[in-house]
Amino acid sequence: MLRRLVQSEAPPTAPLSIVDRLAGSPYANPMIQAGGVDASARQTLDLSLELAETMFRYGAGALEVEASIIAVTAAFGLRDVEVDITNQSVVINYAKPDAVPVTVMRVVRSWTSNYAGLSQVHQLVTDIVRGHADRTEARQRLKSITRRPKPYARWMAMTASAAFAGTIVAFIGGSVAASLVAVFTSVLVELASRTLGKWRIPDFFTTAAASCLVTFLALAFWQLSVPLSPAIVIAGGIIMLLPTGRLVSAVQDAINGFPVTAAGRFLSAFLTFGALVAGISVGLVAGSLVGIGVPDVLDPGQGAYPVMVQAVLVMLATALVCITEQTRPAMILPTALVALLGFVMYSLVQAGGLGNRLSPAVAAVFIGFAARLVALKMGSPQLVVAVPALLFLLPGFAIFRAMYILTVHPDDPTTGLFGLFSALTVILAMAGGAVLGDNLARPLTRGWGSNEGRRNRRR
Repeated sequence: MLRRLVQSEAPPTAPLSIVDRLAGSPYANPMIQAGGVDASARQTLDLSLELAETMFRYGAGALEVEASIIAVTAAFGLRDVEVDITNQSVVINYAKPDAVPVTVMRVVRSWTSNYAGLSQVHQLVTDIVRGHADRTEARQRLKSITRRPKPYARWMAMTASAAFAGTIVAFIGGSVAASLVAVFTSVLVELASRTLGKWRIPDFFTTAAASCLVTFLALAFWQLSVPLSPAIVIAGGIIMLLPTGRLVSAVQDAINGFPVTAAGRFLSAFLTFGALVAGISVGLVAGSLVGIGVPDVLDPGQGAYPVMVQAVLVMLATALVCITEQTRPAMILPTALVALLGFVMYSLVQAGGLGNRLSPAVAAVFIGFAARLVALKMGSPQLVVAVPALLFLLPGFAIFRAMYILTVHPDDPTTGLFGLFSALTVILAMAGGAVLGDNLARPLTRGWGSNEGRRNRRR
């Protein structure tokens, strides 16, 4: 009896089955579809690779891509599978005992904003796990997803991005004139970015040019006596340029055990952040060279609107981001309501004296929690709801303020560097809070979209 109490039931070094990685995911306990396992192994591996590539291109995290591969291969009868994901490459190895192993690899070299497509791929994987789609149907549906036009035309996404800039400027305290200037500036930035993209200019220089243009135009309109605060206009203009989705995915990958992928995403995000910083610096210097005086450029504007007006602006800004990121129409209102919940929690913790650094992180936890519940209920991954709902928390004003001090007042570099570090800390805390909320919601969503509870599975 004593021996049974102290001895474990299994050796502590026994390896876990790869299918156990699905525990807690929407694809737990997949239905095994009968017939042709070994003869069609290569077809299953190719389908899994195509799914993984599409998910990566549309912005999914490494954990969700890995879970999808494991779920699809298990559903089609392949159990002896290993998956390795490193930044932008996916490797799948199928090594059945006493058989020649098969290894396939795919490298993802392009990315695009298409949350609607990501939701459709998520639903396709769910249908495969439930046994509602065989291999032939799954391949046809995936091909249809990749060839289907995005939900909104390019001009509509550009208009939504410009309207978002004006809305977020109003949210952080800008005047009507400041919002109009932000809309105009955003349109010019979008046109310039598309032109540079056609010329195959790297994203780093495109982002730097965009932030430089936003900064210079804000200073120019201020010099022309337009009633606005340049800092507010610049802060609103650079929020869409911040790599929020990449940072959330990077933090999620780091926490979930994908260090190489997380390192690659962090490097890409920090390069984008560096491009923003460089562009703002060049814009400030260019403004000084053409004679634009900047002694009061850090004027905070007319002050915040009433809380009810801010809440409406948050919902409107989130809806506009959803259009920009090509979210399917049915997800827009739920995402805006999740952002409203985050704003309410942010206002409450701010009123409780938690401070400007911790308040966004706490609000991000609630956003990440609610985003998982809403997204899985509507057949989408958590990222599709969380990223648009987080944007209103980004410290755009703090980033510009720090760059202004470093550029215009180089005799006080410590204050500027501390401001940059503080802004970056807030962004990382927001990303970590969203991931924490996602994990806290996992117990409540266990079995959603999976076959847990079914007893008529074929194995």
